[in-house]
Amino acid sequence: MNKFKYYFVLLLAGISLVSCNKSDDDDVVTVPLRDYAVQYKADNDSIEKYLKTNYITVINSPGTPQDQDVVIKKIVAGDGNVSIWDQKTYTLKTRPVYSNDVNYNVYYLILREGTGESPTNTDKIVASYTGNLLNNTIFDSSYGYPTTHNLFPYASENTVIEGWSEIFPKFRKGTSTTNPSTGVVTYSDFGAGVMFLPSGLAYYASGSTGGSVPAYTPIVFSFKLFDLQRMDNEFSVSSSTGQPVFLGDGVPDYLEDINGDGYLYDFRDTKKYPSPPTNLVDDTDGDGIPDFLDFDDDGDGFTTRFEITKPTGQIGIVNGINYGNRLYYPWDPIVDNPATPNTDETEPRGIPRRPTGALADPTKAESSTNVKAYLPEDYTAIPRLRIHLDKTYPIKQN
Repeated sequence: MNKFKYYFVLLLAGISLVSCNKSDDDDVVTVPLRDYAVQYKADNDSIEKYLKTNYITVINSPGTPQDQDVVIKKIVAGDGNVSIWDQKTYTLKTRPVYSNDVNYNVYYLILREGTGESPTNTDKIVASYTGNLLNNTIFDSSYGYPTTHNLFPYASENTVIEGWSEIFPKFRKGTSTTNPSTGVVTYSDFGAGVMFLPSGLAYYASGSTGGSVPAYTPIVFSFKLFDLQRMDNEFSVSSSTGQPVFLGDGVPDYLEDINGDGYLYDFRDTKKYPSPPTNLVDDTDGDGIPDFLDFDDDGDGFTTRFEITKPTGQIGIVNGINYGNRLYYPWDPIVDNPATPNTDETEPRGIPRRPTGALADPTKAESSTNVKAYLPEDYTAIPRLRIHLDKTYPIKQN
């Protein structure tokens, strides 16, 4: 698709669009940005009319490149076709989205949910797509080829419009097979759907590059979700370039989704989110920085990366004990993958909770220099409050 960093639209919200037209006295004529709520009502009316006056044809041919390809056409009186709105073959759903102080209800169609994991709205995805206007003119397509996209809006490249970030997490990736002779990857059981996006979650006032999508135009994307890449998006801003430098904190974003809804937001952008719903907040320490962007999730003064780092003497096999080869504890213990016989992925210990064993010196109070020992269940108990989310540990030195 024509990539568009939707947060650029937010910048436009604070200024006016300048028209190329001039009045007789050569004064520049400015055109104010349209109100998001008013525009959404108009867009939603257009989308619902589209759903009620067009029908969809889907190729259901597993194992072929055309599987889940979509054609949408306008209903002609008497042709017997059933509208997208009225058909029962595929589930038409809505997703509530809060953005620019508007409560959107975004329509999307589930052709196939998929069988694998779902991305969060900050992960990378591998997908194919076709985009069309409400007159069914195609304005962009990957022509069936899988392409990589970043759903995280603050990433520096391959980012997508906001609607993609909101709808793709409702689907699951498929499975892949690589031909050993040609290296060609084929996908099966992938998620597939259609999203119907109001302009406020698409290109809004800017339109798309090249003018194929006019300003304030609702659009439609049919898509296939083949694969995903989990991301760890904590970043700092380079003092020399002003660009984000992604460092991560050792915990992938999807594991920092505290409420488990599959979505992560940075509500510090008060222009875009003036009154965010409290149930969408994923912020352990309440400092306003969501965990997926916070280098210190629990606000105890110790970075998350420090708290989940294994002791140097507990990496690999030490004195006959397998501690796992990672430098950092995984979220939970991991068993060996039988599909990779030459690699042992076993990680018997996950991120620990505050230790519950005996004190180093039972005659003295617990302190930063007199700590408790970790017990095996401190690494494996479910549930447990992992130490990077527990502001009471490590104990600070007096």
